Amino acid sequence: MSIESLSSTAGPASAESDVLVGRDGAVATITLNRPTRRNAMTLDSWIALRETLAELALDDATRVVVLTGAGSDFCTGADLDKRAPMHPLTRMRQINATALAVAEFPKPLIAKVRGYAVGAGWNLALLCDLLIASRDAQFSQIFAKRGLSVDFGGSWLLPRIVGLHRAKRLAMLAEMIDAEQADALGLVSELVEPEELDGMVARFAAGLAASPTVAVMQSARLIEDGTTSSLRDALANEARSQAVNFATDAPAALRAFVEKRPPAFSGEWQVPQPS
Repeated sequence: MSIESLSSTAGPASAESDVLVGRDGAVATITLNRPTRRNAMTLDSWIALRETLAELALDDATRVVVLTGAGSDFCTGADLDKRAPMHPLTRMRQINATALAVAEFPKPLIAKVRGYAVGAGWNLALLCDLLIASRDAQFSQIFAKRGLSVDFGGSWLLPRIVGLHRAKRLAMLAEMIDAEQADALGLVSELVEPEELDGMVARFAAGLAASPTVAVMQSARLIEDGTTSSLRDALANEARSQAVNFATDAPAALRAFVEKRPPAFSGEWQVPQPS
């Protein structure tokens, strides 16, 4: 599939797609586009999201991606009324491939959450690098109420964020919690009033687009890996990452510091290639 360049006022011609892509300079916005189903995802929707992320990962014009939902909600997980006619393990492998595409996306990925983010929809938001939520957002690991166990990475994410026993409570009781509770548990990066959500996400995205994205994303992955690595391994990983930075955006930052001006980061490899 090709990446559509849609403005923020994209017309109805694009409304048939489950996944829309808009662009504002270096910031791309992916919109889950099933508002009449609270953006519940079919298997085709999950695959379309994965393919969209793959294209944006290789698109040099894109430095930051915002992920959000059409209408009043972020995503209510899988659409259980639209299950694909295949073995459940095959279907789950397809969905898991999308979870990995989100978790391993090589550029800053911001979840913009309003309304409901439940089940796989909540874990989708948690897999993003930042989760910015409106105070009207509501969250639930709703799986148990559907006779299901947690998926889309929830078993890996939750204990790392909230601890073992709180993670078990969220999964076992499948309670609906509001944005204030999610924030208190450390499940939200930034909590804002509903009318401030768009502006706050735009500011975060603009800041990240102007940042040394290679270094920023290395920091994000180092922190993730650091939760399960030894200090020795973490230090070795940090050293390798700094070597990459010294050949990417660090020289521009040093020149800007010496010249007393703001740096401009390109993310380009600075080592001369043999002619």
